[in-house]
Amino acid sequence: MSLLRYIAIAALSLTASGAFALDLEPLRQGDMKKLAVTTPAALLPEVVLLDDTGAERSIADWRGKVLVVNFWATWCASCRIEMPSLDRLQGAMGGDDFQVLTVATGRNTMPAIDKFFAEANVTQLPILRDERQKLSRELGILGLPVTLIIDREGREIGRMIGDTAWDGPEAQALLAAVVAEGKPAPTN
Repeated sequence: MSLLRYIAIAALSLTASGAFALDLEPLRQGDMKKLAVTTPAALLPEVVLLDDTGAERSIADWRGKVLVVNFWATWCASCRIEMPSLDRLQGAMGGDDFQVLTVATGRNTMPAIDKFFAEANVTQLPILRDERQKLSRELGILGLPVTLIIDREGREIGRMIGDTAWDGPEAQALLAAVVAEGKPAPTN
């Protein structure tokens, strides 16, 4: 069997098995050049997080949507710069197919988080807390901010370390392609 034929068969079998098939490399423009593509796509662990009311949540609660999951802390200066762009991204793209989630990692009290969001004028993002840093540790997040792009199946397909202009045209083009890639085919 020729190498080209083997690659074609392998690509078809990956697509048929539900694996993420979109090539992100051509979409890595501007700030998105810093995006590390996760190959193979890795399923996120099921870890309990707390929302702003103290209720237990999981990233899996948003399965079926493309997610941008931002790990941050109230003391993080770069997070303060980045968070408003994530809020604007949610305003521009949020809906049935897309959601930005914020995960405050470590000891971030709700009063400190509320103050941070108010000062940064963040109004559209949900608050999730990883108080014991269990999810952060399992994902190997060593510094902040770190942002993951998660496909509809709950797999990490990309990782950005450091602050980024998430509301810029390059980020929105990349994310729009990811949303379009995973959309179910319309039914009659």
